Amino acid sequence: MENPFIDLLKERRSIYALGKNVPLSNEQITELVQKAIKESPTSFNSQTSRAVVLFGDSHDTLWDLTEAALKVVIPEGQDFAPTVGKLNSFRAGYATILFFEDMSIVKNLQEQFALYADNFPVWSEQASGIAQHSVWTALATENVGASLQHYNPLIDNVVHSEWNLSSDWKLRAQMPFGSIEAPAQDKEYMDDDERVLSFN
Repeated sequence: MENPFIDLLKERRSIYALGKNVPLSNEQITELVQKAIKESPTSFNSQTSRAVVLFGDSHDTLWDLTEAALKVVIPEGQDFAPTVGKLNSFRAGYATILFFEDMSIVKNLQEQFALYADNFPVWSEQASGIAQHSVWTALATENVGASLQHYNPLIDNVVHSEWNLSSDWKLRAQMPFGSIEAPAQDKEYMDDDERVLSFN
């Protein structure tokens, strides 16, 4: 069975060989991210997801800050070169999107609906994942490659300080993106029947 939406999902892959030759302007990219997040569902229509798009020097600064933070925690004597190589692959991209969840909304919902208080942080994480996937897929439709990284909470404080962000925004992921300089590696899939069951 052919389905155009499934075809779009297939286009979204982890691309690590990134370049700076993207077909969109900064304004078009920002609008694409805004619309993808706007149309991503959230529990209770809470709209907790936030994003910051870092272009140019801000993009480079993020990965410089990340490298500095990693140097502090990586054991002395351990080869740091592979880590730098990985960070350089992100630097080679065009820009980076930071994904956050606004925890002030989560806390307010916990107070309003005490019966579901334990669920709201979980639903927030689900909303963040949906937003990330929506943006990632939207970029792929424009032939822009991306990957999803998680250097939080290691870089949380420096990110909030550098861009003067609300302390209520909890950093959840980083998405470096750019032109696709090499295709994604082959991907192995489990048998569909092991992951999805159906009953009559």
